[in-house]
Amino acid sequence: MPLKYLRHNLQPICPHQPVLHRCTSSGARRSLPSAFPVVDGALQLIDRHVFEANLQNSQACQQRYLELKEKALKAGGETGVARHTQRNKKVLVRDRLHMLLDDDDFLELSPFAGLGLPYGDIPSAGCLTGIGKINGLWCVFTANDATVKGGTAYPITVKKQLRAQEVAIQNRLPCVYLVDSGGAFLPLQSDIFPDKNHGGRVFYNEAIMSAMRIPQVAVVCGSCTAGGAYVPTMAEEAIIVHRIGTIFLGGPPLVKAATGEEVTPEDLGGARLHSEVSGCVDHFAAVESEAYECTRNIISTLNFKLPEEDSAEAEEPLYNSEELMGLAPRSYNFSMDIKLIVSRLTDGSRFQEFKSRYGTSLVTGFAKIEGHLVGVVANNGKLTYEACLKGSHFVQLCEQRDIPLIFLQNTAPEPSHTLSQNKAESNTMILKAQASMMSAVACASVPKITVVTGGCHGSDSYAMVLGKCLRIIKQQEYQLSRGKPKAVPLRM
Repeated sequence: MPLKYLRHNLQPICPHQPVLHRCTSSGARRSLPSAFPVVDGALQLIDRHVFEANLQNSQACQQRYLELKEKALKAGGETGVARHTQRNKKVLVRDRLHMLLDDDDFLELSPFAGLGLPYGDIPSAGCLTGIGKINGLWCVFTANDATVKGGTAYPITVKKQLRAQEVAIQNRLPCVYLVDSGGAFLPLQSDIFPDKNHGGRVFYNEAIMSAMRIPQVAVVCGSCTAGGAYVPTMAEEAIIVHRIGTIFLGGPPLVKAATGEEVTPEDLGGARLHSEVSGCVDHFAAVESEAYECTRNIISTLNFKLPEEDSAEAEEPLYNSEELMGLAPRSYNFSMDIKLIVSRLTDGSRFQEFKSRYGTSLVTGFAKIEGHLVGVVANNGKLTYEACLKGSHFVQLCEQRDIPLIFLQNTAPEPSHTLSQNKAESNTMILKAQASMMSAVACASVPKITVVTGGCHGSDSYAMVLGKCLRIIKQQEYQLSRGKPKAVPLRM
């Protein structure tokens, strides 16, 4: 479940990451002790019927989640896997990550991207992205899965890669690219090439990350064709695998069509050519395992100073986190106090509330999750004028103190009716306050996570979603019923 899973995956986005401190820094700061009050998260008898209805719905959603997960894990299916491993003699993408990362415990991003598209399913969007440790250092990785359509890039593939780069930029994390792609999927090239957030943005981001001194390493473990050839050549260091990795703008078929010359992929852009002649890559690897060992060695040269590990164990919540299954709302009529969720997320169920008596439709305050101090901004109803002012104040407070923000969002689809002059003036004041909160959230440079626990509708959602570096969303399917949107949750 994403809410419970949030506790165990917060560490990569903590602002005091090892990767934020070069050897010239004074080291990681030590958190001051806190004694936040315990939140009363006990379920009342009157809430039992709501809890049971939510629980049954969440169990159905979880089953759907497992089905989608299995579909994504199959990637290109038996045919694609056989072609990849037997004919092309390559290692599967998850096995590559197993060799690269310190362990198999990594945070995968956008695992269901590419499913249910108009032009068919593209499992995991044809690439795996996530955050994992390499030689003790948190890194973002982007790894093409060539079992899916030969690793060709669809519009959703580009979007997923850009998302991973955005996470790397916002959190100053080193980035590792495992390149195995046949280039763009040409029938959909109009949605890949021309616009600001299309394919060219990948290379733009590489240049920006380099200017920001965010290290980038590329492993060419397959085809690297057309625009994809720029990914390894723009990285600080690149490794290529012999007889598997190739880099060229146009492959042998294009050369034959243009000049009539017949040339092998190895002669045109193989490992020996680029490591000995062109100099496009920096390291030659005879086999894939050697390439990932070389990558780990490169990461060890990045000259980052790791802070001392905190030996103190994080305090578990006082209330059972499994009960979150019954707190995920089935519909807007089945929502309960957001503090019940907070009490099952935070260490020791402790929460220091901020402005508890003002703007009560928004709950704000400080807590610790897995030992990390965070600011919590949580919907407890529709955002009022007072709630937006309160949210703006609290977000600016967290920005000033360099505290990451966790947004727990559940906004219902309720239009702001303007039935009188007084109502119009009231709505205008709310809009101005929402604009103030949106500005505060957008300008906050601290790490931000949004967890959509229910709905994400209307103007309220802008203030709760704008500018997030990572989102965990309760997937929903919308149906029309008598002209009104009805949300049917798929998973939590």
